Amino acid sequence: MSAASVGFQCPECVRQGKQTQRTPRTTYGGLRPTDASVSTLVIIGINAVIWLLINLTGRYSSRILELLELRPQSVCEVGNQGYAVPDAVCRAHGGHVLPGVGDGAFWQLVTTGFTQVEIWHIFSNMFFLYLVGPQLEILFGRTRFLTLYFVSMLAGSTLVYWAAPQYESTVGASGAIFGLMAALLVVSVKRHADLRQILILIVANFAITFAISGISWQGHVGGFVGGALTAGVLAYAPAGPRRRPVQVGGVLCLVVVIVVLVAARTSMLT
Repeated sequence: MSAASVGFQCPECVRQGKQTQRTPRTTYGGLRPTDASVSTLVIIGINAVIWLLINLTGRYSSRILELLELRPQSVCEVGNQGYAVPDAVCRAHGGHVLPGVGDGAFWQLVTTGFTQVEIWHIFSNMFFLYLVGPQLEILFGRTRFLTLYFVSMLAGSTLVYWAAPQYESTVGASGAIFGLMAALLVVSVKRHADLRQILILIVANFAITFAISGISWQGHVGGFVGGALTAGVLAYAPAGPRRRPVQVGGVLCLVVVIVVLVAARTSMLT
């Protein structure tokens, strides 16, 4: 027998009671996390480890950076100069090939979102993630939050792939971060909350994006659009038994669009 608040219960009765208990759910259908900061801290940890490895292995000359940063097409580096020549020609003349997505380095569409070099870059991105990540995970649940984060990241990388200079590299978690900003806006609209603070935050960040040279507006715009669409699918899916199929179907449609855009851009570059 097991002790209960009043008297005792048989073990079988306890097991049956647990089976009939409803699993706590978040506002938008996800499993309610016991600790909403875990996903955020794991992402921050991955970024921090990669940042440290890059800085310990040569910073901008690090081989790790060359592999992880997003470059639309590979380029031949000779000294400090880059040349658009075939890989075989590059190696024959003593050059060093920097891989690009258009030549098969598709992993860069993801790894670029975990890659930073400057301390101010990683600090600003991770600080914002630490502030808003747990809030969004409480609303969406862990799986949906991670889906939001990665689709935003991929959307940002895809626009970089299409619109950034062909032989230049891009790094940073900013695409995913702008996706989280967009998600905050979508959720605020859905909940009829005061939009002033989030709009000021978004406008200020986009103003910085376009005012300062060297910042990837492509990653920021792409991430924002991807985050807004993903959050819209998750937040506006109808409540009840149809919610999960609509959310899964909607997110899969977004991923398919991203895959098609990546494939189309690759065919143009090869």
